[in-house]
Formats: sequence, structure tokens, C-alpha cells
Amino acid sequence: MESRTFTRRSFLGLSIGLPLGATLAACGTSGPTGTGSSPGGGGGGAKATYWFLSGQPQEGVRMGAVERFNKANPGGQIEPTTFQNDAYKTKIKTAIGAGQAPTIIWGWGGGTLRSYVQAGQVEDLTSWFEEHPEVKDRLFPSSFGAATIDGRIYAMPCETVQPIVLFYNKRVFEKVGVEPPQSWGDIMALVPKFNAHGIAPFSLGGQSRWTSMMWLEFLFDRIGGPEVFQAVFDGEKDAWSHPAALDALTKIQELIKAGGFVKGFSSITADSNADQALLYTGKAAMMLHGSWSYGIQAAEGGDFVSSGALGFMNFPPVEGGKGDPSNTVGNPGQYLSISSAATPEQKEIAKKFFATGVLDEEEQKGWVETGGVPIVKGVDKFFANSKDAEFLNFVYGIASNAKSFAQSWDQALSPTAAEVLLDNIAKLFQLSISPQQFVDNMNAVIGK
Repeated sequence: MESRTFTRRSFLGLSIGLPLGATLAACGTSGPTGTGSSPGGGGGGAKATYWFLSGQPQEGVRMGAVERFNKANPGGQIEPTTFQNDAYKTKIKTAIGAGQAPTIIWGWGGGTLRSYVQAGQVEDLTSWFEEHPEVKDRLFPSSFGAATIDGRIYAMPCETVQPIVLFYNKRVFEKVGVEPPQSWGDIMALVPKFNAHGIAPFSLGGQSRWTSMMWLEFLFDRIGGPEVFQAVFDGEKDAWSHPAALDALTKIQELIKAGGFVKGFSSITADSNADQALLYTGKAAMMLHGSWSYGIQAAEGGDFVSSGALGFMNFPPVEGGKGDPSNTVGNPGQYLSISSAATPEQKEIAKKFFATGVLDEEEQKGWVETGGVPIVKGVDKFFANSKDAEFLNFVYGIASNAKSFAQSWDQALSPTAAEVLLDNIAKLFQLSISPQQFVDNMNAVIGK
């Protein structure tokens, strides 16, 4: 989401099952919306500071975890401060650079975390996790990828998982008399069939760029496996030149040339939800989008979701590809790091919070009530009473069974490389550059 005051990076912090108004409430630009002075607390012991995002209902879930921790630990309190999304990103960067970071740093992991690590601004938590295996073992293994830099863990995974999902309109498939695709070949074969009925095979908010990126993320994985992008993330020279990358870039342009996407997709924005409206109104048959789209479609699509007309599946395999079909991409979690500038006492409070407060049972229930799937093994026991149980179980299965859960590329890369990536993706989808030109342009910013 780019054309308003928030970006793709903002959207990654949102939960899946919220009405649109609730999601937008978390994306403003003003400063801190509230500070807490030891909620639930008493006691004159040491205090650790914690900054995180405002906006309900997510803020309430986060604050509840802090309040329960403070009530149980009067001698070592956490003092929270909340910020709206864009303000937070500016404030945290400035504070960390000035050596005035909060004790606990909320974030998205990936490229931003790597920059903190390279500057020595966050604690290495590897040995702590080794000493507390029970903390690590209860979380989805896939959530640790974006917390790991050069084989070391620098963040505590937290909150919810948000994979990218292939949604489809069951009514449209029945009308045309076809089945959901089970391979890339099926996708290409479906294109002319839907076009013959005046239905766009795929909806796409291409002006927002990150929506197009999701296609490449899956194609790179399905063709070459997670190693292809991992080499880019690791800064290997000419990593974009991998044969699987060129194959993926070629295949997406073949889909575009075949009429796979709705006409005018380059002028459609994701933040308007126009791409999602095309799906639930039957003007498009399929859409690749984040799991949060489920909640938006439920809120805005009339009876589309409640009637069972929305279908969902993982991205299908590519014939001859090396990637495991269980792999997924998207947002494997959110992340908490500890500032290296914090005092020893503050660091100990933070670690105790990680061990006993983060994703306790009450917090898990809170995220499920928002429509989110917490990154905790066995959390599906809380889904039974939800009207969204089928979708929650689907997301849980994807996240808990994925051999690899790759973080969205624009989060994994540095802000500089991510902007070049998004710009080149737009040009690739507009057919204004070739796959080889894309590769050359991206190789030039590896490691920047």
C-alpha cells in the first residue's frame, strides 16, 4: 500500500481478520498516542521501555501482555509507549541512531534488523535461546528466518503469521466449468478460458508494486527453491543471475502477454481495495494477496465470504521446479529485539518478558479474536468457536508445515535495495524491461 500515507512496510504489521476501518486506523502519521507508566504496576524496581504500534485491536492485545507481565513482576516493570505506524518508523530509526532506543524494539526483522546488527545496536540472543529451548520450541520454526542474521538470532518472533494466499471465486469457477489450478501449467491453461467468458483470470493492484512482487516471490521459490533469494539476501555477487530467477522472470512476462491479469492493472492500487473488489464481484477469477485480505473481503464483499464462495489455496508447484510445494512467502511474524544500549537490568527484564510474557495464552486468544493466527504451535485449539475457523486452520497449516517461509522481499532487503526492486518490478510487469535487464539492474544494488 503506497499511495496514501502508509506503505507496504506498514501493511505487514496488520492482522488478517479486521474490517478495513480497523486496519487503516493503525496506519496514520502522528506521533505517540499514549505512554504507559508501569501499567498494572507498583513497585519501585528497574523499568524497561518498550515502543510498539498503536491502533486497535492490535494495540489492546500488545498492551494486555505488558499489563499482565507488570502485575506478575512488580520489581521489574515494562513501560510502554505507542506510536502510529509511519511516526514509529521515523522515531525508532532516529532513537537507535542516537543511542536512545527503547529497551525492547518492535519491528519486522529482515533488512532493517540486519542494519541494526551491522551497527552493533541490538543484542545477540543466540545463546539465550540455547539456554531457554522451551521458548524457541513453542514457536513456528519458520518464524525465526527473519530474526536470523548470518546464522545468529537477534530478535524474538512474536504476534501473528501472514502468508500470501491464492484466493479464488468459486462461483466464477463453477460458471466457467473449471477447477482450481494444481500447477503452473494449469494456470496458463485457465487464462484463455476465463478471458473467453469476459472474466479476468487474475486481479492485480499493480500500481502498488508490492502486489506484483508476490508473484515473483512464489515463482522464484517454486522453480529454484528458497536458496535463490537467500543468496540475494546474503549479498552474494550476481545472485539475481541464477537460472531459476531468469526462468521465473520470463514466466511472469509470458503470463502478462497471455492476458493473465485484468486490463489496466498498472493503474489499480491495492490501498483502494479495488483489486479485491474485482474478485468478490466476479470480474476476476483469482487473486494472489496477503492473508489479511480475507478480513477485508468478509467486511466489504457482502455474503461472498459468509456464503462460502471464497476459495483459498497455497500457490501451486511449477513443473520441474525444485521448490517444495509447502513453502510459502509473506510475513512470518513480527519481531522484538533488545537494544545493546540498555542497562543490564533492563535487558534482564526484557528477556524475562520474552520468556514468560510474550504470546502467553491470553495474548494468543487475543490475536485469534482479531482474526490472526499467532506463531505458536497448537494455537489452533482456540479456533473452534471462530466463524473463520476454516480459514484460520488453513493459515495455521500453511505456517506450521512450511519447509520455508520466506519474508517479503521488500522487508528482507535494505530500504535502498527494496525501492530499486519495486521500481524494476513495475517495469517488468509493464513489459518495459526484459528479464535480463531486471537481473542486471538488481545485481547492481546487491548489498546496498
